[in-house]
Amino acid sequence: MAEAKEVKEAGLRIRIRLKAYDHKVIDQSAKQIIDTAIRTGASIAGPVPLPTRRSTFTVVKSPHVYKKGGEAFEMRVHKRLIDITNANPKTIDSLQNLSLPAGVDAEIRM
Repeated sequence: MAEAKEVKEAGLRIRIRLKAYDHKVIDQSAKQIIDTAIRTGASIAGPVPLPTRRSTFTVVKSPHVYKKGGEAFEMRVHKRLIDITNANPKTIDSLQNLSLPAGVDAEIRM
C-alpha cells in the first residue's frame, strides 16, 4: 500500500503504447516522444520493445493452371511501450500537441 501512495504523490503516470507496420517509423516516434517528455522534466522508462505480431497470408497464384502454387505474404505489427512518470501539465500539453508520422498508432493511458 505504501508504494501506491508514493506513486500518486510523485505525479501523474502516463503509459504510451505505439503500434506500426514499419520499425523505423515507430522508433522515430518513440524518440520524439521521449525527447518531448525529457524536455518538460518528466522521468521515462522505455521504450520497451513488445513482441512483434506476425501474420502470414497465402494466396493462390492462379486459380486454374497452377492450383497448388501459392504466394505467401507477411504482415508484421511492431509495438513499443513507454512509461512516463512525474508528468506535469506541461508534459501532457506537449504530448497532445505532438504530431506523429502517418502509420503510427498511439494509445495513451493515464
